[in-house]
Amino acid sequence: MARVHIATSLAAATLTLLLTLHLISTFGLPSVDFLRLRQYGYTGKSYAYQHPIKAAEELGDDGPLRTRYLLGVGKADITGPVVEINMMGYADPKQVGSGVRQRLYSRAFIVGDVENPHSRFVYLVLDTQSGDTAVRYGILKALAELGQEYTIYTQSNIAVTGTHSHSGPGAWLNYLLPQITSKGFDKQSYHAIVQGAVLSIKRAHASVRSGYLSIGSIEIEDANISRSLYAYLANPASERAKYGNNVDKTLTLLRFTDAENGKDMGILTWFPVHGTSMLGNNTLISGDNKGVAATLFENAVRNADSAAEGFVAGFSQANVGDTSPNVLGAYCEDGSGEMCTFNTSTCGGKSEPCHGRGPMFREKDEGASSCFEIGRRQFVGAKALYDKMDQIGTHVQGPAVKSLHSFQDLSNFSFVHPNGSTVHTCPAALGYSFAAGTTDGPGAFDFKQNDPGAPDANPFWAVVRSALHEPSAEQKKCHYPKPILLDVGEIDKPYSWTPNIVDIQLLRVGQLIIIVSPGEATTMAGRRWRNAIHSSAKSLSITNTTDPIVVLGGPANSYTHYIATEEEYSVQRYEGASTLYGPHTLNAHISLTTSYLPYLATNCTSSPPAGPFPPNNVNTSLSFITGVAFDRTPLFKSFGQVLSDAAPIYHPGQTVRVTFVGANPRNDLRLEDTYAAVEQQLPSSSGQWKRVRDDSDWDLIFRWSRT
Repeated sequence: MARVHIATSLAAATLTLLLTLHLISTFGLPSVDFLRLRQYGYTGKSYAYQHPIKAAEELGDDGPLRTRYLLGVGKADITGPVVEINMMGYADPKQVGSGVRQRLYSRAFIVGDVENPHSRFVYLVLDTQSGDTAVRYGILKALAELGQEYTIYTQSNIAVTGTHSHSGPGAWLNYLLPQITSKGFDKQSYHAIVQGAVLSIKRAHASVRSGYLSIGSIEIEDANISRSLYAYLANPASERAKYGNNVDKTLTLLRFTDAENGKDMGILTWFPVHGTSMLGNNTLISGDNKGVAATLFENAVRNADSAAEGFVAGFSQANVGDTSPNVLGAYCEDGSGEMCTFNTSTCGGKSEPCHGRGPMFREKDEGASSCFEIGRRQFVGAKALYDKMDQIGTHVQGPAVKSLHSFQDLSNFSFVHPNGSTVHTCPAALGYSFAAGTTDGPGAFDFKQNDPGAPDANPFWAVVRSALHEPSAEQKKCHYPKPILLDVGEIDKPYSWTPNIVDIQLLRVGQLIIIVSPGEATTMAGRRWRNAIHSSAKSLSITNTTDPIVVLGGPANSYTHYIATEEEYSVQRYEGASTLYGPHTLNAHISLTTSYLPYLATNCTSSPPAGPFPPNNVNTSLSFITGVAFDRTPLFKSFGQVLSDAAPIYHPGQTVRVTFVGANPRNDLRLEDTYAAVEQQLPSSSGQWKRVRDDSDWDLIFRWSRT
């Protein structure tokens, strides 16, 4: 989740929730199971700056070393209910879906070993806020039910990542905390994601063929900034001096190429920028800036000779935690026009007026223009790199395709700290600054960022905390200097509020190692984690004599909020307050993943311990979401009746609007289809029509409202 986040809604909803839980315990559970045409393309100013990875090893007259892998790509629709369901990300109960700006997709990438086809992994990029425990369980169950052919896809080799869009339907997550603002769990929303993800894997599986992988990187300077620079500056100056920017500007691209015909099957990229270009007042479903970038790329190569039919472009997140797409900075929307305070991101002592500004912030369109522009900038950089991959890319080489996965209970995990002492993690808890939100989506009441130690907030919140669960003295000491607002890891009524059991996962192909992060690692946290994996892999010769390339993707598998450095944690801005398992969360992840690295060795045939399995709350989650009880037209109207038709002629730049009587979209999600379309009559005597726009296009907007 992000920005306003759950805690700001809890402020108004906590007492109601307590009463509701009491009623449930007494009476049981309820039984409730148009468009604007715009030209966009790869033209104009280039925002990309080349930064090639080391060239591949040369083999004389035979050319560069190339290793064949089994490769597959697939894409499928995961758009859930687009109306009357709370949207996932800003945790604002007032942000309820009212239509579609762009459909959501699952993009699947399969990499396998030619010599041992069972050695493979699947990397999923979902246009969702994150991966999730229940969703992952659902995907694994559905794949197992497909029969023997799909038994090669298991707990250890499927990574479920989200693009971190804040503009998708909610009510599909496994734990209670993110369900509060959505009024519980919605199986229609959940099944749309699971079924679409499985379909994308089936399509990728069907497309598997022998191919080559190549990797490269490029700098994109103007698609992200730090939204928490004050916390970043708490990291050691000597460490910060190693980097030219306070957020990572590097986009890494992995290209999938068919070995038989030389055509490219797809690309998978990693770049850190929050999916918060669409603002908290937006109610149209979309994949935010990552969804824009992916669509632009797929459209750009659709008819290219170099691209295979069904080309898939995945734009995955990286160390996204403290990044923002609102690249003009944060300003006070209180009439003063001043910048927000540097240390607390407030205006006049309050968080609510402080908002980040996207590149097109003056457009009053809920962030749509800024969203498109940030997506376009990622696309332009990726396309510039893609066009020069033959010259500056590196061949992924080496026969090994490996994966590992383990569950770890982080409520009390002891390990040796880098300083030599023995430390441990804590049961999950959220600090006061969690409720302050960020400049992408500020919180409410008197919460503010940078609030360590004794919280500077109304004592009423301590009463609210105690009503839910009063943290013990041991828990407070473990999380110090985080002042605990919500002791969520120690609340299990009516079921767990947040995960204490988390996914630990690494993937490897050749010299490429992918860290699959369950939380939003901040910029410096991601750098430390990648560096630790690189150093350990090199010292252990995991990638033999080839220098490892390490990327980080997430938030994945089970959403665990944030992963900040210890120094950032001590500041207790939003990211530190949302680091669930105490100040040693990052080092715990580094300790676990580096200790498991030997399982990625080429000749290793064993696996790490499975660990304790987290709960699956799909069939036990509460739901107070009402269904479509009765759907009817207004008096004297009929379904399909056009109330306002298109004009005969339009000029470039004009907006076409059509209004008609339609049924509730929740009756039919129209997966792999569309709610609205623009068709062009072909210039022939046959009178045939060709679809030129549908729900997958940014410029066709579908809105629905009850009348």
